[in-house]
Amino acid sequence: MFIIAGLGNPGMKYYGTRHNAGFSVVDVLCDTLGIPLDFEKHRAACGNGRIGTEKIMLAKPQTYMNLSGESIGALVRYYKADISRELLVISDDIDLPVGKLRLRASGSAGGHNGLKNIIEHLGTDNFMRLRIGVGAKPPEWELVDFVTGHFNPEDQQIMNKAYALAADAVKCVVTDGLEKAMNLYNRSAAAPV
Repeated sequence: MFIIAGLGNPGMKYYGTRHNAGFSVVDVLCDTLGIPLDFEKHRAACGNGRIGTEKIMLAKPQTYMNLSGESIGALVRYYKADISRELLVISDDIDLPVGKLRLRASGSAGGHNGLKNIIEHLGTDNFMRLRIGVGAKPPEWELVDFVTGHFNPEDQQIMNKAYALAADAVKCVVTDGLEKAMNLYNRSAAAPV
């Protein structure tokens, strides 16, 4: 089973914030694929379905961002998923411009505490991830306030397009493989040209 995990913080307080970009992509996937998150497993809201002929699980860990690995590690072990081929983690990234997508087969946490915790719990950084740019933190802002803050209206429009594009990228990874998805979507940005 292919596990697609979007990162974020639970609760209405964090709905639509920069740090919840991963949750937002899972929401788009739920809508476009008709997959409800109708059960909880290992502290994640989950839903099962298919992309093409592939069985998938959509997951939104409810542990709060910094403990995402507790939930994802438990899901991977329970379903005996091949970490390098059957896990895709979706997260926000302050080092990418607003709406820019970046797929990778592996890599460091890059300062992202959710990814860092996942790497610690899996014991490897060899898992696919899709990072979505939320823009750089202004110098006068504290990082926690920035990532748990909301987008301005212009950036929100860009992000809405990015979430839809990211959902398409996820579908491409599952049906056509990571390499093809990287070629198609790493050049993509949701910003208008």
